[in-house]
Amino acid sequence: MDVGGTKVAAGLVDAQGGISAQVRVAMTADSGAERGLESVLTAIRQVLVQASEGVAGIGICAPGPLDPHTGVILNPPNVPCWRNFPLAEAVGKLHRVPVAVDNDANAAALAEARWGAARGCANVFYATIGTGIGTGIVFDGRIYHGRTGAAGEGGHVSIDRSGPICNCGKPGCIEVLASGRAIVKRAQQELARGASSTLLELAAGDACAITGITVARAAESGDRLANRILLEATESVALWLSNIVDLFDPEVLVIGGGAAALYRPFLDRLRDRMAEFAVNPRAHEVPVLAARYGADSGIAGGAALCV
Repeated sequence: MDVGGTKVAAGLVDAQGGISAQVRVAMTADSGAERGLESVLTAIRQVLVQASEGVAGIGICAPGPLDPHTGVILNPPNVPCWRNFPLAEAVGKLHRVPVAVDNDANAAALAEARWGAARGCANVFYATIGTGIGTGIVFDGRIYHGRTGAAGEGGHVSIDRSGPICNCGKPGCIEVLASGRAIVKRAQQELARGASSTLLELAAGDACAITGITVARAAESGDRLANRILLEATESVALWLSNIVDLFDPEVLVIGGGAAALYRPFLDRLRDRMAEFAVNPRAHEVPVLAARYGADSGIAGGAALCV
């Protein structure tokens, strides 16, 4: 299951990570804890109708902050109906199977290690690059949660003390430098300064309508500004990943998320620059791979929590 601020997606996932059925229902996030829970239970009921046999467990990707050890949702900004809400316990009372709860990036990292791009690897670093940047760490085949369950906030690792202030309050986080939102904002700022580019033409003259896809299309057509913005973002990601390699020495780095496609044309440069930045003399051996699961990473991740 994948619970967000506006929708709940549920799917049936087999032991090989294949998704055989899916449903989506609206999430009632602002009308009390029980209404929010009912959205989850409705999605479960609808997808179980399509099951040919009983399920072994229910795994839920939920918005954090949360406690993965107890399955309690603490105070997610996008789901205000749940404050210290025991989601795993509430679902488990109605469905007599094990219920696990974790955040989406952690669960997606585990799915990629079990069945995806990092299959067979015990030590994996996963990054989802979208509007923001989320990360998950798998050590010895298990999610690394840290002392309190809050480990893995790699999107808020700073690489520039003098950089722009992130929404988290720190300067120079990789999220504020290289996420989809950051790339769009940089393009809009350059245009406001009078930079020449086809971006405005692609956005029908409205800078506010520029998206990551707009920047990618401009770069593909040879637009110098779009290419420069993406190359600079690639440099930031390479520096960030070099720190990850030096700190964790993972077997593989997996990149997913909606904005990851922006970096696909620059993957070779990303790998080369990461190895150049790293202290680890064997950093060039660490693969940087595209994730198997795209929009279904939450469903696959939820299932991986049950294995």
